Amino acid sequence: MTVIVPSAASAEQVGEVGVDWLGNDIVIEAIADPEVDGVTCHVAYFDRGLIDRLQKGNWFEDPSNSSIACRQTGPIKIGDIDLDEDGEEIFKSSRSLIWKKLVVKRIYDRDNNTLIYLSHSRQVQDGSAKMAISTVPLYGEVEPIAEK
Repeated sequence: MTVIVPSAASAEQVGEVGVDWLGNDIVIEAIADPEVDGVTCHVAYFDRGLIDRLQKGNWFEDPSNSSIACRQTGPIKIGDIDLDEDGEEIFKSSRSLIWKKLVVKRIYDRDNNTLIYLSHSRQVQDGSAKMAISTVPLYGEVEPIAEK
């Protein structure tokens, strides 16, 4: 289930791989950065099947694990992005009924003129150390981002 936040990117499922007979799958979604034209992230995550949910008794939660890869997929045009070191959330998706979210944040590394994309789990308590990172260098036709 994908939950869209204001000015956040939406995801488009581009792949689904069955991993066992319990109906568990790895889902791959494409996420275009809403403020940076020409950058697409692909996020992979585990989606529990019905039989697995019945066996384990936890109906409303999926694992926090995710993987991310972001690449330039067209001419890069940067809009109004957040330049703070804590970055900007560009996507989130529920991983449980209410408590856990899969989040993708964009952070700008000014010294290296690079966009960093971080995929991680956000939970109300018992935060997870499971994360993945991808970077998109801004060289060539893209000028360093000016301070606003």
